[in-house]
Amino acid sequence: MNNDFMLTSESVTAGHPDKLCDQISDAIVDHSLLQDPNTRIVAECAVSTSIVFIAAMFDTKAVMDFANIARKVIRRIGYNKKAFNDKTCSVITSLKELKHVTYGSYDEHTMTDAEMDEIAVKNNATIFGFACNQTPSLIPLPIWLAHKTAKRLADANLDKALPYLAPDGKVQVGVEYKNRQPYRIHSIILQACQEEQERPPIEKLRDEVRILVIDAAFADERIGIDDKTRIFINPDGAFVTGGPSSHSGLTGRKKAMDTYGGYARNSDAALSGKGPLRIDRVGAYMARYAAKNVIAAGLANECEVQVSYSIGLARPVSIQVDTYGTGKIKDQDIEDIIERLFDFRLPAILKKFNLRYLPNKANGGSFYQKLAVYGHFGRTDMELPWEAIDMRDKILSLRGKLK
Repeated sequence: MNNDFMLTSESVTAGHPDKLCDQISDAIVDHSLLQDPNTRIVAECAVSTSIVFIAAMFDTKAVMDFANIARKVIRRIGYNKKAFNDKTCSVITSLKELKHVTYGSYDEHTMTDAEMDEIAVKNNATIFGFACNQTPSLIPLPIWLAHKTAKRLADANLDKALPYLAPDGKVQVGVEYKNRQPYRIHSIILQACQEEQERPPIEKLRDEVRILVIDAAFADERIGIDDKTRIFINPDGAFVTGGPSSHSGLTGRKKAMDTYGGYARNSDAALSGKGPLRIDRVGAYMARYAAKNVIAAGLANECEVQVSYSIGLARPVSIQVDTYGTGKIKDQDIEDIIERLFDFRLPAILKKFNLRYLPNKANGGSFYQKLAVYGHFGRTDMELPWEAIDMRDKILSLRGKLK
């Protein structure tokens, strides 16, 4: 990537079909873990006109009503019109109950270091974690702004500030960079879906969305809209109904949106729909945790942590760091610090973040479902353990010993 460039990142509302699928898949994960923390599960979803299809493989003691879980998600998002709603859509399932095995039936909080070394991962994975100093939450500015604006659009629908809006919508924000730092807002493109019976004139929609969504989202930003920022609201005219009745959805389709908006690499595999025994999900959380603490410690302006796992081994076969030339010390020294301070073994990650117990009653029985929209990283509306910067002082202390 050049030092001077323009990057666009996209976010969508909770009612977008792909995100509807992610939320259904993660609601299934939440439901199973709430009853049985030792659950092994992978759940995927596809939606189209009047149809929800769920495919899941699981080993759990939990009582599962997949159709009811899906309908609750659909209802909460606000799909209650004739075109698509929780009452009349067909829910089709393809379920496979896995043979019970002891893998995962351990208490990571009481395991010894030697016992953790005996727990090998069950799938190959190369995952990435990233952080930078562009925003308070240490994620790239384009995806930060896209998520923030998309959330405003969704809230305008849910709280009826703009009562003609439908649940579906999308936002794209373009940011110009100079010397690898955000310089100005190049463009904002917003697609707001409307209900057919309540559709306003297009100019009314554009004016109201500009004021209540875009201007509100950018009001407190350090880099704001200027007189050259290109703003397009429903540039092709009315976007009516939207949702699964207009375009299909699939779990795991929005990987860049779930991670860093295309600014940095994301992992090969999707995050949503997988229980915490899947290293391709939870390893990405640990990699983000390491990268964020490196930035919080001031060792670089940008940091990407790449971790590779192989089936049959407990520890990663490779940990690599790339600071894109912004490091205050050598990338190899940062790698050494990460390897000494961060434990990437599966049981250690489960223990560090308490991942099997987060969908608890304190969180309303829902945790992973909330992650499934508006990103898994850089969230300010959720207390995410991998977003903590509690390793900063240890990193600085170890850096001093490397000199």
